[in-house]
Amino acid sequence: MATSKQRAAGRKNIKKAAAAAKRKGTLKKLPRSTRTALGKQANKVKREKKR
Repeated sequence: MATSKQRAAGRKNIKKAAAAAKRKGTLKKLPRSTRTALGKQANKVKREKKR
């Protein structure tokens, strides 16, 4: 299992990666199927976090 430091670092990396993707417009360039899959995965995580 990851330590709290590792989890914090992971969260920071995800935030950085998301910011870079927004800035570069990475999602717009991906195929529709990939975008759909990413959206579904994001919704799944959102639902799990809600509980």
